[in-house]
Amino acid sequence: MARGESGRIVIEVEPGMKRRLYAALALSGSTLKDWFIKSATEFITDREQLPLPGILRPLKSLPEPTLRTAEEPAPNKDPEVPTT
Repeated sequence: MARGESGRIVIEVEPGMKRRLYAALALSGSTLKDWFIKSATEFITDREQLPLPGILRPLKSLPEPTLRTAEEPAPNKDPEVPTT
């Protein structure tokens, strides 16, 4: 879709979706413009917030999970500590 310098946003959707959207908006007492501005503002705000350090990393940088099994305790190598 073309992007101009005006404040207008024009999109093309299926006629059935358009009817359902306008019906849902009418039931909620909202207009398409009000709904769009609210939704767009929330969308933009969510993406402008800084992520918490270490929370949002690429998945490939996460360590591989490992399967841990029960192991025999290591023999006590300290002669001053008795073993049981």
